[in-house]
Amino acid sequence: MKSSRIWSYVMAASLLGLSLFFLLSPDPEPSQSQPHMEKAAQHEEASPAQEKTIKLSALDGDLEVTDRLSRMDTKQHLQSMLSHTQLETPRAVRAFLSEHQRSHRRYESLIWVNLNSGHSEEVLRDGSSLKQSSTSYLKYMKEARQQLKLNKAYQSPLFTSGQDSFYITAEPSTDGSFGAIATVNHIVMSQVKDHQRKNLRLIPYPKEGMYKVESVHSDTLRDLTVKTGHDNEKASHYYENEIVVSFREDLDQGDMQQMMKDISGKSPRKLGYAYVFQSANMTYPQLKSYFTEKWTPLYAEPHYLYLTNTTSSAAPSQRTENSNLPNDLLFSQYQWNLPAIQTQQGWELSKGSEDVVIAVIDTGVDLQHTDLNGRLVDGYNVVNPDQSPNDDVGHGTHVAGIIGALINNGEGVAGMSWYNKIMPIKALDSSGSGTTYAVAEGIIWAVDHGAKVINMSLGNYADSQFLHDAIKYAYDRDCLLVAASGNDNTERPGFPAAYPEVLAVAATNPDMTRAEYSNYGDYIDVTAPGTNIASTYPDNQYAALSGTSMASPHVAAIAGLIRSLNPELTNREVMDLMISQAHDLGDPGKDIYFGNGQVDVFRSLQAADSSEVPLQLWPHHVLNRMQEEIKRLNGSVKRTE
Repeated sequence: MKSSRIWSYVMAASLLGLSLFFLLSPDPEPSQSQPHMEKAAQHEEASPAQEKTIKLSALDGDLEVTDRLSRMDTKQHLQSMLSHTQLETPRAVRAFLSEHQRSHRRYESLIWVNLNSGHSEEVLRDGSSLKQSSTSYLKYMKEARQQLKLNKAYQSPLFTSGQDSFYITAEPSTDGSFGAIATVNHIVMSQVKDHQRKNLRLIPYPKEGMYKVESVHSDTLRDLTVKTGHDNEKASHYYENEIVVSFREDLDQGDMQQMMKDISGKSPRKLGYAYVFQSANMTYPQLKSYFTEKWTPLYAEPHYLYLTNTTSSAAPSQRTENSNLPNDLLFSQYQWNLPAIQTQQGWELSKGSEDVVIAVIDTGVDLQHTDLNGRLVDGYNVVNPDQSPNDDVGHGTHVAGIIGALINNGEGVAGMSWYNKIMPIKALDSSGSGTTYAVAEGIIWAVDHGAKVINMSLGNYADSQFLHDAIKYAYDRDCLLVAASGNDNTERPGFPAAYPEVLAVAATNPDMTRAEYSNYGDYIDVTAPGTNIASTYPDNQYAALSGTSMASPHVAAIAGLIRSLNPELTNREVMDLMISQAHDLGDPGKDIYFGNGQVDVFRSLQAADSSEVPLQLWPHHVLNRMQEEIKRLNGSVKRTE
């Protein structure tokens, strides 16, 4: 076995706990070299009361968004169900409902209503905690049926029945002949709340090493106004008097005022580092001519209108007129993170390759999630080797969805990669924690089985030599490693992120400010979106989570896209490329809060595609190739002796 030499001394080492995100652990020795200490000292630390307020607000924000994700997803599933109007017998209807209920365990009750005859068929989950005699259930079910008779959709507020919380959703068919009603056990809310309260340390929690998840409530794409009457090519898919522009250099106030005057516009909205301009009297073609001729931007494109509330799910093989505009249900309203780092523009250059596998070392992945169908390769369960690497926490499934949830399948979320495969490695147990040994074993197993990129949304403040040895084992075999910096708002270096062989990732908010929870320090390489990130969750659910654990997989996905586009690049060259193409934030140049800036998918891929090797990496690349050639020649000589 390739890793036998490492394990000869790994087995003898003491086990140190690692966890998702970095919970409190014994303080390591102070760093001897802290050139940014004076600057760091100027950072105002939150008081315990302030920190608690921030965490409670974060918890409320993630719960609110998770509730919206669940309701939108349920609505779409009912609409999809109603497209099967060929069901003619009660038996066929019940079989259909039962199958749908098995694949979506949150549905406590599903009802199919014939609105012409009034007849209905219902399947109730075995052992359901739903009390159908409760006052709230009877009230909202009556309202749902009344709205269906009027050919209207219905959403109830959240109500409690027994120990659980539920809501009722009803949808009519497009022809008004049938209706579907779902009573949903909103278990995802209690799951997220329970995890977050532990992870944010809002309640006492005995397990050292559990991850913590924080968020700041924000919705950057929800307040857009839909217009009609488009009069140009593909006009139905973008706003008539708006344009999205990304500039090569930052604008000063004078430039902005001149633009507003020239286009008769109002102050633009900013999405990531692109601006959305609106004119009172210019159409999109006129706006494009103005900006491209006078300001030579990096790009100027329509402000596309995403239609998320369709009446039926689009088949996976279907594509929008512009295939880089995902039709995934939750993309437009909740996935601010992909546009913020120019993911769609990057897809023009690379959508990934099945040959480049990205390993997710975490709590495992939900192997049956429909939005990850076909995206996974065989993985490994370090915790229980005889079992599959299935997720019993939710964290790993969320991370995997950020990297590679199915794109353009008309439901759920869109991942960053269309084609890179994901290798699930379960190194953390059902509590969300694991040993450094388990993580080290997961790293080496992933490398030995073909992973070219490894994401580690986990860590600890203790420097473990044998974990570092596993990191170096992977790095020396040209595997690119990415890790989350942690969420304790501290300059204390965390591992594995602080190892020089690992790309350390901090988190940003939708407005490109530093996420308040994100760790910082000299070791930070880049930042990525980490706040209020919508992604996959176990049992075919979706949830919004926040933290550097969500930022890290964005960077791992970019690495996968780059290695798919230019396989000649080494792991260090890909790391240097992402660093050099990051969008500078904070103080000019590298700083302790943003590192080298926020990653940029388009710029990174553009640099990787500009030639065989980006110019700024040429000397390093030549040296690597010379060394490889020397090794090859030496090997050839030995074979002839």
